[in-house]
Amino acid sequence: MAYRKLGRNSSNRKALFRSILTSFFKYGKIETTVTKAKEVAKHSAQLITLAKRIDLHARRQVMAVLVDETITKKLFEEIAPKYEGRQGGFTRIYRVGPRRGDAAEMAIIELI
Repeated sequence: MAYRKLGRNSSNRKALFRSILTSFFKYGKIETTVTKAKEVAKHSAQLITLAKRIDLHARRQVMAVLVDETITKKLFEEIAPKYEGRQGGFTRIYRVGPRRGDAAEMAIIELI
């Protein structure tokens, strides 16, 4: 399987990751479940790679995913230049233990 469905239909899954990715680039670090963190790492690597190109087409492709235009600007002007010489491995995932309510395995994902 190429991606995780997370028990959601495609439109809900797309909205979920748009929201999570926007928060991730806004704060640089978020706490979520391990499976969501792994998907966020994959999607964020694609967006950072696009942002490293610094052209209008790449900016429009990123804007199609991220919710907030200021976060897109931050991605292109602050985050992507930091990883200019790096080919991948932009994120780090820490496991932090089970969630209190349903014992889901939680993780912190952050930008390196």
